[in-house]
Amino acid sequence: MKKIILIPVALIMITAVMAFAPSMRPAFMLTSITELEPKPIKPLVIDSPLLVKIEIKVKGHNEFLDALGHRESGNRYDIVNRYGYMGKYQFGKSTLKTLKIKVSTEAFLSSPKLQEYAMQQLLIRNKRSLRKYIEKYNGQIVHSVLVTESGLLAAAHLGGAGSVKKWFRTGTVRKDGNGVKITSYMVQFSKYRLNIN
Repeated sequence: MKKIILIPVALIMITAVMAFAPSMRPAFMLTSITELEPKPIKPLVIDSPLLVKIEIKVKGHNEFLDALGHRESGNRYDIVNRYGYMGKYQFGKSTLKTLKIKVSTEAFLSSPKLQEYAMQQLLIRNKRSLRKYIEKYNGQIVHSVLVTESGLLAAAHLGGAGSVKKWFRTGTVRKDGNGVKITSYMVQFSKYRLNIN
């Protein structure tokens, strides 16, 4: 009878020793909650070339200006919108001041040549401001949008170069007074090759 009692007691003692001595316990026995936590799984990274070829038909600089002018004003040089933005490209007075173009509203509206000059100067200025983003991200998808030089410069025309930089940093999408998103300009005007140094 003593032998029968000793066997369960011995088993309990062996189990207790194994539970508290990590080197002696079997792999299936756990001693702490942290051992129950799953180990992080590293993401699978597949480094392979793009399997689908995407072909984008690129248009030129003049086609870009025509399309942007059409979107902004219907290509009308003599129009002023309800917010006071003027001409084919809907320039604000503060933007003209930044470009050092000081003329009256009437003089600006009656000079297509001046409006085209202002647009070219703004494109040059915005390209300088966004150069590092263009160089780093051109042709890549960022925040689900294909980044191109022409798309970024159109977006900067709509909302300013600062709003484009903020979009890169935070994903925040600025809208103009009419509720048009800068990302819609990035998409719409992404397929142009511009002549800007």
